[in-house]
Amino acid sequence: MNSVTMELNDDTCQIDLGIGGMTCASCVSRVEKALRKHPGVEAATVNLATESARIVYRGSDATHAAALMRRAVRDAGYEPRAMDAPEVEQERLWGLPLDLWPVVIGALLSAPLALPMVGDLFGKHWMLPAWIQFLLATPVQFWLGARFYKAGWHALKALTGNMELLVAIGTTAAWALSTWLWFKAEPGEMVHLYYEGGAVVITLVLLGKWLEARAKRQTTDAIRALHALRPERAHLVPDGVRRTEMSDVPVDELLAGDIVRVLPGERFPADGELLLGETQADESMLTGEAMPVAKRPGDRITGGSLNGEGSVEIRVKAVGAQSVLAHIIALVQDAQAGKAPVQRMVDQVAAVFVPVVLVIALVTLAAWLWTGAPMEDALLHAVAVLVIACPCALGLATPAAIMAGTGVAARHGILIKDAQALEIAHKVDTVAFDKTGTLTVGKPRLLLIEAVSGADEEAVLGAAAALQAQSAHPLAHAVLEAATARGLVVAADGAREVQAVTGRGTLGQIKGVTLALGSLRWMDELGVPLGPLALSVHRHQADGATVSLLASRAGEDQPWSALALLAFGDEPKPGAAGALAALKAQGLKTYMVSGDNRGAAEAMARRLGMDVDGGAVIAEVLPGDKADIVKRLREEAGAGHTHTVAMVGDGVNDAPALAAADVGIAMGSREGGSDVAMHAAGITLMRGDPAMVPAALDISRRTVSKIRQNLFWAFAYNAAGIPLAALGYLSPVLAGAAMALSSVSVVSNALLLKRWKPGR
Repeated sequence: MNSVTMELNDDTCQIDLGIGGMTCASCVSRVEKALRKHPGVEAATVNLATESARIVYRGSDATHAAALMRRAVRDAGYEPRAMDAPEVEQERLWGLPLDLWPVVIGALLSAPLALPMVGDLFGKHWMLPAWIQFLLATPVQFWLGARFYKAGWHALKALTGNMELLVAIGTTAAWALSTWLWFKAEPGEMVHLYYEGGAVVITLVLLGKWLEARAKRQTTDAIRALHALRPERAHLVPDGVRRTEMSDVPVDELLAGDIVRVLPGERFPADGELLLGETQADESMLTGEAMPVAKRPGDRITGGSLNGEGSVEIRVKAVGAQSVLAHIIALVQDAQAGKAPVQRMVDQVAAVFVPVVLVIALVTLAAWLWTGAPMEDALLHAVAVLVIACPCALGLATPAAIMAGTGVAARHGILIKDAQALEIAHKVDTVAFDKTGTLTVGKPRLLLIEAVSGADEEAVLGAAAALQAQSAHPLAHAVLEAATARGLVVAADGAREVQAVTGRGTLGQIKGVTLALGSLRWMDELGVPLGPLALSVHRHQADGATVSLLASRAGEDQPWSALALLAFGDEPKPGAAGALAALKAQGLKTYMVSGDNRGAAEAMARRLGMDVDGGAVIAEVLPGDKADIVKRLREEAGAGHTHTVAMVGDGVNDAPALAAADVGIAMGSREGGSDVAMHAAGITLMRGDPAMVPAALDISRRTVSKIRQNLFWAFAYNAAGIPLAALGYLSPVLAGAAMALSSVSVVSNALLLKRWKPGR
């Protein structure tokens, strides 16, 4: 199987295909053209760093489409490979990796040829006889260099160019010139030959490609580390009965509902719910959280996390592609397979790079001949131009940085959805936070309940709890917890015809009386008079509490009346104030978007150190209006300018706002973030720590900075190197060394991102 195919809808599929043999940006352009010319291909993106292609194909037969794409890659002169092939230990011969031996052989054959160059520095003349130089250089040129001829020939057949074509033409010219000078020399005449130019250049390029491949493997460390989190086998409890006898089965054979035992120090094989035992789970590779998390029966378990000292049993909830770990791997792979918008400029340059270099080499040859230089000197300068020109660095500049950046971010619990989100995030100047669950703990508690005169407080609380028995809203949980704490028994069916009114509250009937529990805004819409509760409402709002009312009416044609006031309080998350201060120190504007009344929202904002007087609080916002708030924040710059807005949220009702923002940041939690929010967001934080927001923006800025550095050096290298070679300041050997080092330096620069840590 050479590809991974996924259906996007009924008539469109996505094909991920591995590609071998690509070496530079020109190769990328060539493969993309070969794929896109096929009818049915809607989009094709090729990544040099991952050596892969992602194709969106319109057609119902996915198997046929994948076969067509593999054939297109092969016809273009490259090798289709398996995307899901496991990383295998490299074969070694006499202690060295097998793929390093061509470099070693090339160095052994080239060293005697380069020795005279060293001797010249000390006034020594160690020139070898011509026939020995020929015997040493020819195997390097046509055996070790065969890959350059093969790839260059495929490029010529496709009427394009690549790095191999430049190397093949340049080194062949040096070899042919030397052979011609040798044969035309008089017997016994010592003639200066240039065999060392071609041989050393080929050896240096092979060394550069080996170093580059080694460095590129390090950029995929994050993916390999994530794959390694899932154990191979699981201890299945037979028939779901807890017994001492267990059978070890492959993790791929686990089914939802299975019960598995996890021993101390083992990794949890799948997502599930803890059934038996207590332990601690190390989730650092998934969430970036360094401290182990206590787990008790009923708690959620994430597959891939490390079990602590307890022997526990879990019931499997999700396996395979549905697991959290699989989602994380898919997000990281998608981000690394994508192409950043800045790459479009590079692709345009790469498409004309090789033809332009060939023209410059011909002009160099003609210009030197026109000035009266000997043919061999003119040819060597042209060869130096061909050898130093390197589209490799251009092709690797962007994907290498993206792979390193998204990889290190994933290791710290920051999942970046795609390269576009990464590139946009560095421009963010405005960050809007949802309040509940994002800046606050999200587990409000009922501070007090104040019933109107004549109403029994416990009866009112019991009625409110019955209305909220089926609700998942944080305030509903607070009401239920308060009722339980007072010893009230809340029947799940105590209320009838219960309706959740989005963004407002809950409506239902208890013993024939219609009750409504919700926000003051809703009560005002219903026409509920506050009556004697008005003063208490204003007092609790001023203290920062979130106030809800319980109202009742006897019939459809009867007026509403207030029964009780319920005041709720929440706590800011640890580190939330520090995260907001860090964003402010970076020059970013921060806003808090809340559905609470203004008094409660502003009181919490002051506790977080936000600029309340400067308009940092946007209160009394319905969930459906959050997307409009984001659009308004974007347009506030005025004069035709716009802000780049990031929206941070954690719930289902935040999804529209996350999608509307330039960059949506979904915040998870130990209980698990909303899948809807994660799909709508460009960046997902695997734990609910507000400090991860400035960290996510920071790694985005650093990654984009690396992309710009790499592109600068790639362009500057060619802009400086080609003229120097054309003017005769660089020999082919020095040009080859510079070319080999250029792509290595680009990847190595990108790998510096692996040292990044949040807060550094």
